[in-house]
Amino acid sequence: MPEELARRETLKAKLDEACARLEADAKAQAEAARPAYGKKKAVYDATTGRRGRAPKPPDDEPPPDRQISLTDPDGRLMRRSDAHEFRQAYKARAAVCAEGSQLIVTTDVVATSADAPSFAGTVLSMENTIGLPKTVLADTGYASGQAVRDLRKKGIDPLVAIGRPRARRPYDFRPLPENREPRRIPTIRVS
Repeated sequence: MPEELARRETLKAKLDEACARLEADAKAQAEAARPAYGKKKAVYDATTGRRGRAPKPPDDEPPPDRQISLTDPDGRLMRRSDAHEFRQAYKARAAVCAEGSQLIVTTDVVATSADAPSFAGTVLSMENTIGLPKTVLADTGYASGQAVRDLRKKGIDPLVAIGRPRARRPYDFRPLPENREPRRIPTIRVS
């Protein structure tokens, strides 16, 4: 077979495999979204009067603008924070000992741009190697209620920054404060 035809056949096989992967991902996402759609549809059907648009059922077909890499199917398109460009990338994390040594205790590589989904998994991966820490310190990007609950179930105290102060804090996992008497400042009279 001529080299040009062999190259075309190889490329066609890669494209067919990528299309099959896209279709399988779309079907898996649609199956995962079906229970939520059923609930929304039931609420929509139960309402009377002015109703708005009916919820759209999940689509089993991938959108026409969905992309996938032919060379690295596990990587994802991630936005760079310093420019308006996207790159095929992974996100690597390292957890270090904060008690002065800065020794790397665990690492993780994920194909998602968000930090929160794999926070608990990264910390809990130390269980079979060096053991679990008593306390974990993380920045705002790792704030996730589910991750905090998972870590607390294992006896780990997560200290996660919740961002700058504002009226409503969506990631405040601290226990509610006890009812205390307000502090009174004693008045001093100068004569």
